[in-house]
Amino acid sequence: MALDLIQSIHNGLPLPHGSVQHELVRGTYDYWHYLCDQLDDRGWGCGYRTLQTICSWTSNQLRLREQPSPHVPSIPEIQHILVKLGDKEAEYVGSREWIGSFEICLIIDHVYSVPCKILHVSGGVQELESHAEQLLDHFMKYGSPVMMGGSTDTSSKAILGVARSDDGLHLLVLDPHFVGKGSAKKIQEENWIKWRHVSSFTDTTFYNICCPLLKAR
Repeated sequence: MALDLIQSIHNGLPLPHGSVQHELVRGTYDYWHYLCDQLDDRGWGCGYRTLQTICSWTSNQLRLREQPSPHVPSIPEIQHILVKLGDKEAEYVGSREWIGSFEICLIIDHVYSVPCKILHVSGGVQELESHAEQLLDHFMKYGSPVMMGGSTDTSSKAILGVARSDDGLHLLVLDPHFVGKGSAKKIQEENWIKWRHVSSFTDTTFYNICCPLLKAR
């Protein structure tokens, strides 16, 4: 089934006020979100959708290299792969169990042979800000989208860029919880993609950030 997905919806989004440095994802990706393939994953599928967005970018990059570029796996296919790899038990297939940064690393490595690095933020906005500096370096060197998931902040999200402004660091967050159809303009206006100052993140959670180590072309 051909899907009508929006590509690279961050294009044209203004930078944070007073931005003096920024690095963004390089290359095209598709915006995967709740119900985009008619599978109703509301309430549990945000990690899968963030993974699929990153997979679309990875597949496009491999295609540019004229290397094998496997398709973006569906949620059932992702579940079967995790069982095959021994990360999940057989009853996981067909469940609504969430996935996080570790599972995303496993899938990207298995499907695309692309390794990932996990940045662990043990807690606190101040530590997240120090890791945001590493994210800035990541986008400078690789330009690949990353996944961010937390303990009490359970909403998986893609990070597509980092900006430094007069008031600190901002992350460009792509939210997979959107339901429906719309243009990039609508997605931006409804803040499904937006710049967030690091101080807006939960201060009482840890975060794991999965960074694919594939350089953009």
